[in-house]
Amino acid sequence: MEDKTKIQLTAAEISATWTQYINDTLTVCIVGHFLKKVEDPEVRPILEFSLNQAKSNISYLTELFQKEKFAIPVGFTEEDVKPDAPRLFSDVFVLAYLRNMSILGMAASSVALGMVTRPDIVKFHKNILKAAVGLQDLSRDLMLKQGTYVRPPTLSVPDQVDFVKRQHFLSGLMGDIRPLTSIEISHLFKNVETNTIGKTLIIGFAQVAENEDVKQYLLRGRQIAQKHIDLFSHILTQEDLPAPMLWDTGITNTSNPVFSDKLIMFHISAMIAAGIGNYGAAISASPRRDLGIRYASLLPEISLYAEDGANIMIKHGWLEEPPQAVDRKHLIKDK
Repeated sequence: MEDKTKIQLTAAEISATWTQYINDTLTVCIVGHFLKKVEDPEVRPILEFSLNQAKSNISYLTELFQKEKFAIPVGFTEEDVKPDAPRLFSDVFVLAYLRNMSILGMAASSVALGMVTRPDIVKFHKNILKAAVGLQDLSRDLMLKQGTYVRPPTLSVPDQVDFVKRQHFLSGLMGDIRPLTSIEISHLFKNVETNTIGKTLIIGFAQVAENEDVKQYLLRGRQIAQKHIDLFSHILTQEDLPAPMLWDTGITNTSNPVFSDKLIMFHISAMIAAGIGNYGAAISASPRRDLGIRYASLLPEISLYAEDGANIMIKHGWLEEPPQAVDRKHLIKDK
């Protein structure tokens, strides 16, 4: 019987495994530091779960890359974290951070599973999805237990089925504006929450960044995140709906270097990319015109911010190049 693992990797499989390796090396650095500084005994096993899964993934991928003669990415190493640095974030924030990362992990593995086909790669991403769900369960359950989990707003349960009868359902720019749908509320709430976590992460990183380009970039990101938080929160509060709490108090007062500027820039860039995806999903799920326009108006701003971040990484030699197609024109020209 044919060995299915000898099938050449597709572009989707190369992309998914390369990206997973980079992300897991980042996780080892971040979570490894958190684990050394954790004080809450209930948070410790969740950090250990996340760290062990990342190390297991790296081990599997290293073996896969060697077998496929696939150049092993550099990613992030022990040089990107200062083991003896003081703690930067509180255990309460670390728990919220882990939950947010589990959501990103579930999304990424689901996308990968929709494109990969080789059985061993499919199995690998199924395991990643299972682990991400496990991390979500562990972090959510502890947050609920400790009273730090902020639930989305509650609504009255519909007692009848109805259908849209007027174009008024799509309006929102002027006149009598309909109430938000449960779907629109969910996206607004989630985007406040993710921007809040991102802002706290940015502030903490800004305190310990060493490069002036990186510091200024992070300060700009803080302003952008706050602007988006205020906008989405205002839409919710206008309809007497609660917005998620802020996590600024989850940062310690240390300014000693903890993570490398390379790691900081990559992590923030990855979160920006996830934020752009969240806004795109919100646009598609928000038929009220004013919401779609507001989301769309924010996308150029964060896209430009992401581009400026990439330029900083290129300037300092921090941006690792993803696998690319062969440049046939270049080969022909140089022949």
